[in-house]
Amino acid sequence: MTIRTVLRLTSEHRPRPRVRGRHLALVVALSLTAAGCSAVEPASDSGSSAASAATGEDSFGEPASADQVKDGGDLVMALSAEPDQLDPALSRSLYSRYVFHAMCQKLYDVDQDAKVVPQLATALPTTSADGKTVTIPVRDDIEFADGTKFDAEAVKATLDRNLTLEGSGRKSELGPITEVSAKDSKTVVVTLSKPFAPLTAALTDRAGMVVSPKAAKALGDKFATAPVCVGPFKFSKRVPQNSIELVKDPKFYDADKVHFDKVTYRIITDASIRAANLRSGDVQIADSLSAQDVPALQKEKDLQVLQSQSLGYQGVTFNIANSNGIGTPLKQLDTPEAKDPRIRQAFELAIDRAGLVKVIFNDFNTVACSPISPKSEFSTEAIQKCTEHDPAKAKQLLEEAGVTTPLKIDMITSNNPDSLRLAQALQSMVKEGGFDLQIKPVEYASLLDQQDRGEFALLQLGWSGRIDPDANITNFVGTGGSQNVAGYTSETVDGLLDKARESGDLEERKTLYGQVVDQLHKDNPLIYLYRQRNLTGVSTSVKGVQVFPDGVVRLGFSGMAK
Repeated sequence: MTIRTVLRLTSEHRPRPRVRGRHLALVVALSLTAAGCSAVEPASDSGSSAASAATGEDSFGEPASADQVKDGGDLVMALSAEPDQLDPALSRSLYSRYVFHAMCQKLYDVDQDAKVVPQLATALPTTSADGKTVTIPVRDDIEFADGTKFDAEAVKATLDRNLTLEGSGRKSELGPITEVSAKDSKTVVVTLSKPFAPLTAALTDRAGMVVSPKAAKALGDKFATAPVCVGPFKFSKRVPQNSIELVKDPKFYDADKVHFDKVTYRIITDASIRAANLRSGDVQIADSLSAQDVPALQKEKDLQVLQSQSLGYQGVTFNIANSNGIGTPLKQLDTPEAKDPRIRQAFELAIDRAGLVKVIFNDFNTVACSPISPKSEFSTEAIQKCTEHDPAKAKQLLEEAGVTTPLKIDMITSNNPDSLRLAQALQSMVKEGGFDLQIKPVEYASLLDQQDRGEFALLQLGWSGRIDPDANITNFVGTGGSQNVAGYTSETVDGLLDKARESGDLEERKTLYGQVVDQLHKDNPLIYLYRQRNLTGVSTSVKGVQVFPDGVVRLGFSGMAK
């Protein structure tokens, strides 16, 4: 059986370092030639200090103790893009996850080692011998921000909503659920048609965020206008394209550990302006710092830079058969790159990932050739195997495919300076391999809509990553996957992914994912480029802010330093 669930796209995009200098294309071309396809190496002592920082240990931040912080005050965080809908069932962006983490707790969370830990659940779930019944123990002694009781019935209502709400981005994440029941006030029982290994990991993200059944019923698909959950803060107001405001929730079960009165998320899309606001003290936290700003920021005595290796990736996606949009039958596009995998292989061969990381990102980011992080327990040598940079072979493949070179391909990308910088680097790189890459910048929200509708030939976008590989792979390349904007289908890949979803054996899943990655390198619907480093600036006037490998900024229990 293959994956056939069709849902609305939920891509999560992250900014990149901005353009500096008018001669980027020349610099990239010369530097990438020198870099070749060798592993990334740190810059010399005479180079950027960013390189040495990047090769250091992760800095997740430390939780604040009661004697370090004082109660009261307002916290301001600069976001690099505007969150989309503040409805866990419908949300499709990374930035909404930042806001949710302060407002909507989950059944489970992940710690700094990317391990699952209980949050609104009281323990890890238990699974029956046949893998088809999952039992989740939950709290029944707390309440939502609107005073509604939290218990197993509330959890059931949320999971049912995730599975049935039109446009839900959570349905495929939850797998083959046939029934959710509340055995008693503290026990939720999930029945599956077949085993689904990624379920617990899915509940560490939006699929596991429990919403007030009272508010959900009253608001329906308008829940995002006044979301109600269990969390340190509750929704107050939103000014579109400007800010989102949360206030402390006195009903929260751990309210005595919440120190700030209010948290404001301010939308500041330009990395340089975010950094300037951080320096001036107008904001106390800034996400997605530019790798080029970090060395200077690290020298500021009143600032610290939290950093960790992302679980996600940045890449480019070819439109193969998404002619009429997500959720419609696949129809092969009549373009050379859509019809012939040799052309997509040639495009990958034309990309020098190691050079890209070194020249464009000061070695902060790392090469990515698969959707699974090297730090994942699922990682293997086969999974991390890379296609070597070989522009001569790229040209040879284009010749075999019978196309005229340079082959023109249009690529849509977000119109912010960070995204354009990466696009220009790729444009310069692939030219040597026989491609004429034309950059088509569009506004970020429009980019999401265009990829949904299939209005692109090539798309540059990334994914923030999850701890279970299934969430980084199946939705993107599984037939009918909720984020398979390529319109890619492969019986081989589907079969391997189905087996991996049903297996509870780590070694077997690792082997299966290695085979998936091997097939993806042959078909190349999505070419993985690099893995971002999570770079977050925090004022030393604030204690208790943390950022783990999932990239989400945790500020719910932070406070102003005494």
